Amino acid sequence: MEKHSEHPLAHAILERAGDKATPAAERFTNVDGMGAKAVLDGDPVLIGNRRLMDAEKINLAGLERKAAEMQGAGRTVVHVARAGKLWGLIAIADAARATAAATVRDLRARGVKVAMLTGDNQATAQRIAKELGIDIVLAEVLPGQKADQVKALQKKGNKVGMVGDGINDAPALTQADVGFAIGAGTDVAMESADVVLMKSDPYDVVGAIELSRHTLRKMHQNLWWAVGYNVVAFPVAAGVFYPLTISPEIAALAMSGSSLLVAVNALLLKRTPIAGVR
Repeated sequence: MEKHSEHPLAHAILERAGDKATPAAERFTNVDGMGAKAVLDGDPVLIGNRRLMDAEKINLAGLERKAAEMQGAGRTVVHVARAGKLWGLIAIADAARATAAATVRDLRARGVKVAMLTGDNQATAQRIAKELGIDIVLAEVLPGQKADQVKALQKKGNKVGMVGDGINDAPALTQADVGFAIGAGTDVAMESADVVLMKSDPYDVVGAIELSRHTLRKMHQNLWWAVGYNVVAFPVAAGVFYPLTISPEIAALAMSGSSLLVAVNALLLKRTPIAGVR
């Protein structure tokens, strides 16, 4: 059943299952923010969170406490039901990417506030946030609410950059001032984003911000040089300082030299060491 899903939890379950033979499910349907439905050998099958079980009126057969214990330990609990009965629970521990902590640290050092926006339960989100040093945690957010959360942050006067990789992240990526899509994510996410991180490394967000800041600095330098040059050169060329004049040949060389200086200054960006850009 999970073979039909693009959710990261589905990928984790498939990886754990390995090469075990599994029957094919039919009529797969994704349920936003809850899980998925399908039919297996004529029986309706559900896989998802507690909200999906409650919506379908599935008896948890006394496993509520066990599920709560696993969630309290920072695990994401996936419920599996078939033919109206709960078959079991799957506990998945979310692991942060190797460079995630460094990314959060260096973003904060550059004055960027970092928030976690996730559909996972509060306990799991808090555990990961504590590991990474994230203060703002927005957990148990349904897919359709992610864009609203981004909009709420923008209404507070914030410029918001959103990093995501799934179909559910697409509206939030579009709503954000800058959307960053993970290169290994879905096509919908990449089409909705402004920046695609081809190496799927979150630290590339730091590199993108640093590169944009250095590029803007070069633009300002070239702009001020062009303005300063023209403020001096135009009056001289117009004879304002007569009898101080310059010949047409010198003026042509000076103009070409100014353009060359601007081009060389821009090319120096390639030699500038930038954090996160390798």
